[in-house]
Amino acid sequence: MVEEVILDHMTISVTNYKEDIVNNASGKESKQISFEFKVRGRQDYHDITVLLYNTTFDVSVPGKSLKFRGTINHYSTSVPNFEDEHSAVDFKLGLIEV
Repeated sequence: MVEEVILDHMTISVTNYKEDIVNNASGKESKQISFEFKVRGRQDYHDITVLLYNTTFDVSVPGKSLKFRGTINHYSTSVPNFEDEHSAVDFKLGLIEV
């Protein structure tokens, strides 16, 4: 069971991890992963959203010995702007190999 995903140098504790091989727009097989994670408000929320603005990352899944360069192909959050540091925001993220 995968519990962590690393995007660039940020380790994220994840749930509902899924992995697949898909054909990209040029017909090449690409790795695709998706997962969910929670982020506390204010600074933690700011840190993760700044990271996600980059859209493309070095992706590492330590529990699967999986590494690839990936870009966001799905992203959603339960709250669009979060200032309460005592509550959590739910994120869903999908990444595809580039």
